Amino acid sequence: MKLWLILLPALVLAGCLSERAPEPAAAQAASTAAIPAASAGPLTAVQLVNGRKAVGHRDFADAKKVLPAVFSGLEEDFYCGCPYTGKAMDLEACGYQVRKNLERASRLEWEHVVPAWVLGHQRQCWQQGGRKACTKTDDVFRMAEGDLVNLVPAIGEVNGDRSNYSFGAWTRNPEPMYGQCRTIVDFKGRRAQPREEVRGRIARIYFYMHERYGLKMSRQDSQLMCAWARSYPVDGWERERDARIVRVQGSGNPFVSQGARIDSVCPRAS
Repeated sequence: MKLWLILLPALVLAGCLSERAPEPAAAQAASTAAIPAASAGPLTAVQLVNGRKAVGHRDFADAKKVLPAVFSGLEEDFYCGCPYTGKAMDLEACGYQVRKNLERASRLEWEHVVPAWVLGHQRQCWQQGGRKACTKTDDVFRMAEGDLVNLVPAIGEVNGDRSNYSFGAWTRNPEPMYGQCRTIVDFKGRRAQPREEVRGRIARIYFYMHERYGLKMSRQDSQLMCAWARSYPVDGWERERDARIVRVQGSGNPFVSQGARIDSVCPRAS
């Protein structure tokens, strides 16, 4: 097993994408990245693993190999609530109407709730060649890109339409874009309004990723995420998903498992 240690600068950001051929469990590879812990503690070296039976953080290519098991029995598209089997979406079951791309709408994709662009665009590797360069050279990015907490199943078309847009909420009566799906995208304004059922989940994922990887959140986004976290409390789907992530990754999202954790980023008014 090969171990790489990387010392992070004071400001840490991350992002990128990679595919590798599967390796036997006995040859579980590893890169090591020093990143902030989920709590605001000292930097720690974290080893990236591969193989379905290994426990630990993975890069995105290896994360996709274990995600089907993480969501077994929870097979529902994040943005529209559509069921899926394997990589095939059941669009008819949820009243989804294709906006433009039938081929992409028909398949499952793994969506980064906090976009890969947010994770990596300020890192040096991104400036030198975008995602591909980060995947090849930046272990911190690879870890953030493959963090299971940030990955959810999504209809490919919606995943593509959302792109790296920020989230927002600007209407209570969205004009449908995808049939009965309540998520909408404002292409001109470069923003996406997710269905209400997942807004609290999004907020808790955002707080985890920003704290875990030292990302900066704008005041506007912070206010929105705090409002969503308060208005949409942790549900059974989140708890079950987080428990499974802990078993596979070794750690999950404390904003899900620790109810009072939200007070550390969203203080209650006195």
